[in-house]
Amino acid sequence: MNFEANPDHEAIRESVRVLMTQFPDPYWLGKEERHEYPHEFYDEFARAGFLGVAIPEVYGGSGLGIAEAGIILNEVCASGAGLNGASAVHLSMFGINPVIKHGGEAMCRKYVPEVVSGKLNVCFGVTEPDAGTDTTRITTRAVRRGDKYIINGRKTWLTKAGECQKVLLLTRTTPLSECAKRTDGMTLFLADLDPKHVTIKPIRKMARQAVASNDVFFDDLEVDVSDRIGEEGKGFKYLLDGLNPERILVSFEAIGVGQAALKRAVAYAKDRNVFGRPIGQNQGIQLPLADSYARLAAAELATQKAAWLYDNGHPCGTEANTAKFLAGEAGFQAADRAVQTHGGFGYAAEYHVERLFREARLMRIAPISENLILAQIAEHVLHLPRSY
Repeated sequence: MNFEANPDHEAIRESVRVLMTQFPDPYWLGKEERHEYPHEFYDEFARAGFLGVAIPEVYGGSGLGIAEAGIILNEVCASGAGLNGASAVHLSMFGINPVIKHGGEAMCRKYVPEVVSGKLNVCFGVTEPDAGTDTTRITTRAVRRGDKYIINGRKTWLTKAGECQKVLLLTRTTPLSECAKRTDGMTLFLADLDPKHVTIKPIRKMARQAVASNDVFFDDLEVDVSDRIGEEGKGFKYLLDGLNPERILVSFEAIGVGQAALKRAVAYAKDRNVFGRPIGQNQGIQLPLADSYARLAAAELATQKAAWLYDNGHPCGTEANTAKFLAGEAGFQAADRAVQTHGGFGYAAEYHVERLFREARLMRIAPISENLILAQIAEHVLHLPRSY
């Protein structure tokens, strides 16, 4: 890796920073309070060409890597937009990856340019209420009838499903009991969210209120064979192509949320005077904030390494998981300390750190929990017995 200043990366950062000045803290607070999707931000983001940064040029993208996509999402979060900003756009930036790799030329040319332009919104349908992280136990079923599949089942925690026209949907085409391997028999589709056969119900939750999370019910949804991604029964393998970049990008976001909180804490510590002096003069305030800066910087290095490995075609599962673990911890700690620095005002919405605090907590859970990351490292790096 080369740590010299990269003019292209700096240009990307500056472009995002300029864009984000159009969407200051009051914009995001308003969207959060009204539970209102940030359409204006999404449209401007798409118009600037950022949705296609990691998509091949042949489909209208910029043909860059996860490192560049991470820079963009980091800057979105660090501006104060947090996850309400990042979650509005990040699935469009990387979630279409299984289609590009396995969908075939016709599917790619039909759909990918529409994603790049912002005209087509796609959500991700994998998790189920009774399966959770054990993806092999999904029960959403797709049965082939001629040149169509009929899909029935339920998915949960689908981000912005109500704003989308398509869902990248993992199903079972062969029951688990009939499969030689647990990961066999799953098939991936790019399915229409047809309101006649799909019911979307927002989930009440703690944070990121501008971008809904949803339960989605599929009732005899018809999907053309042409909208199947790759071969029947190999969907789990195709899905894996999206897991490492997702964890890397979420790491960039967690760091950005932490940076946004830390910036606000430092500004408040300089301006807030108690007992005749700024509270930032007290080591009890200084040292935790300095510690969070160091931890965010370390997490950023781990995340950059994971992105470099992915973009250069090297295995990066452990590095992506490690980055996610460190970034989630560092981002949450920074947000927690920002609230503490503000004292009672940290609880007030107008100072924005309570919003960032609530969002940062999610990064320790999704898209994979800290315990599962540590279990993976214990088994595959330290070669300890499998614990689950």
